[in-house]
Order: sequence, then structure tokens, then C-alpha cells
Amino acid sequence: MAAAGRGWGTVERIALGSILVGVLVLALKFAAYAITGSVALLSDALESIINVVAAGAALLTIRIASRPADADHPYGHYKAEYFSAVLEGVLIVVAAILILRESYLALADPRGIDAPIPGLLLNGLATLANAGWAMLLVRRGRDLRSPALAADGRHLWADVVTSLGVIAGVVVVALTDIAVLDPIIASAVALNIVWSGWRVIRDSVGGLMDEAVTPDVLARIEAAIGGRATEASGAIEAHDLRTRRAGRMTFIEFHLVVPGAMSVTEAHRICDRLERALRAEVADALISIHVEPETKAKQAGILIG
Repeated sequence: MAAAGRGWGTVERIALGSILVGVLVLALKFAAYAITGSVALLSDALESIINVVAAGAALLTIRIASRPADADHPYGHYKAEYFSAVLEGVLIVVAAILILRESYLALADPRGIDAPIPGLLLNGLATLANAGWAMLLVRRGRDLRSPALAADGRHLWADVVTSLGVIAGVVVVALTDIAVLDPIIASAVALNIVWSGWRVIRDSVGGLMDEAVTPDVLARIEAAIGGRATEASGAIEAHDLRTRRAGRMTFIEFHLVVPGAMSVTEAHRICDRLERALRAEVADALISIHVEPETKAKQAGILIG
């Protein structure tokens, strides 16, 4: 069954843009660290390395997920994007460990910050670039139903919040000349990054484990099956409705009970109508309907008519 509703070329271009933006932001943040020597700014720069690696992984898995179904993968390659999101979560945690190490060393030998104003300006410019791109990724990831883009966007938003905290902290250090605050701020950044990584991993594992659709989407599916007399007219009930998510795709399957005397042609027409109704409610849906005679009715599930 052919899937429609999303252009893979668009997703790949956005993923490639994430790599380019990530490299630019990385260069700006490391320049800020080189100028100031601030461990807090170094922590921000280290996280940007993860952004670049994760963006590359997202592009790779998006290309894999775009491959059509084959003999070895009859249900397609849609879940590949979740592996990118899980990898990103793991890399975020690795970055946090590196930051904590640098913070520990700096706590043992704290020192002041050099040239804070140029460094903060560079970091601020990088943060603005990240914020703009994060907004685009979150919006487009949702619209295009791409777990990889959405995870990358959520991570960048966490990075933006982290960067704003780092900038505020560096300003305080520069004004008070309390050098020990710099590694303390970096440690706080690391803990925030760990939380961000955990959320990315948690959301992605749900997709890998064939998690069902959300309650609001399920309600729309049920309404499309049983709430439209014109589409399901002639059927008796639908039961054993099951759903799962795999990347951008939503798999929907259920049993449709029809009168035993109904012809195969008429039952097929009902299924066609229901499939159109479901696709109108759920983009990129793969639908399987098992037709049964009325002797299989359970008087449960979704009653029709």
C-alpha cells in the first residue's frame, strides 16, 4: 500500500541544514571558549559537538527510513529514525559526563574569565542561530511526522535554554570575580543535559516498542470507523482495533463484521470507504481490515448502524 503525505526530499534537506547550522554554532561556541577560558562556555561547546554528530545520524537514518518495503522488511524501514533519536539521547549523556569531568578539574583549580564581552557576544550569536533552527525543526518535525527531526529540535531547544543559563552565569562570574562559580555553572549545565537526554531516549523507545497512538488520535480513528454512517453503511461492527506507530507511519488494523450474505465486492467497497475516511483523519496510515461474517460478531468494540 503506497504511503502519501510526506516528501522525503524535504526531510533530508532539513536534516542536512541541521548539520550545517550545527557546525556554525560549534565554531562560534568554541571561539567563545578560546577567548574567555570559561569552563561553562566549554560545556556549552561540548554539547554542540553532540549536535553535529546527532544531525549526521539523523540524516543517515532518515535516508534509510525512506527506502521502500522489501522482502526482508515487508513493513518498510520507518523505525530507523527512532535509532537516531536513541543515539542522540546516549550522546547527550556522554557530553554531560565530559562536562562534569571538566568541571571537577576546574573546581580544583578555579581561575577568572578573560575577555567576557567578546566571548558572550559570540555565544549569544550561536544561541540565536540554535533558537531559530530549533523552532523550525520542532514545527517541521511535527508537520512531517519525523521522529528524528522532532528529537533534534527538542534537543536544540534544551541547548538554547542551557546556553541562556550559561550566558547569565558567565555574566555573574565576570561581575563578581568569583571564579569558582564558573565550574559550578558548568556542572548545572551537565545535569540539565542528562535530563534532556533521558527524555529523548524515553520518547524514542516508545516508538521502537510499537507504542499505540495517543488517546486523541485513537478517538479520531474510532470516530472514522463508527461515527460515519455513509462510510461504514452495511457493516455491523468493528472489533479488535489495534494501532502502533513506526516513524512517520501509523499502522491501523481491525476486524470488520458484515452480514454473511453480503458479497465480497460490497464488503470490499465498505473497506475502501473506511480506508479513505481513516486516511482523512490520520496522515500516512497503513490500514489492514479483516472482514468477518456476522457469526463472528462480539457485540463489543465499535457498533455500526
